[in-house]
Amino acid sequence: MFGTVYRMQAQPGKKAELVKTMMSEDRKIAGAKSFYVFDTGSDELHGVAIFDDEKTYRANANDPEQDKWYRKVRALLVADPEWHDGTITPWQNNRN
Repeated sequence: MFGTVYRMQAQPGKKAELVKTMMSEDRKIAGAKSFYVFDTGSDELHGVAIFDDEKTYRANANDPEQDKWYRKVRALLVADPEWHDGTITPWQNNRN
């Protein structure tokens, strides 16, 4: 698996609109496994996007439809998001 962990800062008063815009993506994204958004309670959001592999992740990043969606999201942010891309290794804690 491959993906990104990100951090973004909504413009003041725009967090609800940002989350709604992020969740509005309804196209089928090849190789996408799951997406999560963590609401910190402030205007800052953290998230994770998980793909089958780096190839499908990069293909999505270069898709014009993804760029169109990203521009809508970016318009609601104070600055560009921080992205931390990498290989995802599952870890399971078997302690009860």
